[in-house]
Amino acid sequence: MSRHRGVKSSKAYVCVFVCMSTKAIHLELASDMSSDVFIAALRRFVARRGKCSHLYSDRGTNFVGANRELVALAKKCAECELITHHFLPGNAPHMGGLWEAGVRSVKTHLKRVIGDQVLSYEEFYTLLVQIEAVLNSRPLTPMSSDPNDLAVLTPGHFLTLEPLGSVPDENYQDINISHLKRWQLIQQMQQHFWRRWKNEYLHTLQQRNKWLKSSHMPKEGSLVLIKNDNLSPLKWDMGRILKLTPGLDGVARVADVKTKSGTIKRPLNKLCPLPVE
Repeated sequence: MSRHRGVKSSKAYVCVFVCMSTKAIHLELASDMSSDVFIAALRRFVARRGKCSHLYSDRGTNFVGANRELVALAKKCAECELITHHFLPGNAPHMGGLWEAGVRSVKTHLKRVIGDQVLSYEEFYTLLVQIEAVLNSRPLTPMSSDPNDLAVLTPGHFLTLEPLGSVPDENYQDINISHLKRWQLIQQMQQHFWRRWKNEYLHTLQQRNKWLKSSHMPKEGSLVLIKNDNLSPLKWDMGRILKLTPGLDGVARVADVKTKSGTIKRPLNKLCPLPVE
């Protein structure tokens, strides 16, 4: 809970809430797997994000666990908040693929960036909230069809009615841990998470066959994400394709892209179409 000599560390858990409509993610830090802690996380979620009509979860150990009291109390809490609680069939966690994808986005890279570090409650919660902002900053679809408009809709717009932002920081990614203060270490973890998750997310937007097979190609006028490794967390480089340049075989591999700083030429493997477009 705090940093001082002789303190003992304990395991912590992350409760992931995913919106079924906007795919926005909300993260809550939980101290254990008890029903009281889950109800407290649910109440914090409702207090900050508003009341939801339906709550879906699986029958894994995080809800039913070693006894059935957790299910009973979870249902009781949901009824008090006028929330209908739906449970998946037993031994069918794959049916919750929508929120399992959110769990994977958080868990996979979070374990790697924290490593062997032991964080206090405040440090861990600060890191989780910043990771939540990173995940909710991902572009979904263009705001308009205007070719001069580079604005995009993100899950963060549904939460704050504007793009999510962050406090400016220096780049700590290549600095040795021994030279960092504790709060700088947390920012280094966030920056490492941003770099790992962003690269993985961009790869999922570019899943297409080799040039020998026909595949979905971006069209002129499409709004795309431009791969840029030098951007700070929550910042995305957007552009609209002005012209596709085909090769001798008739397949386009290069495009002229309009950005905020002017027109640039980029290969198509550096351009990622938006997931909803």
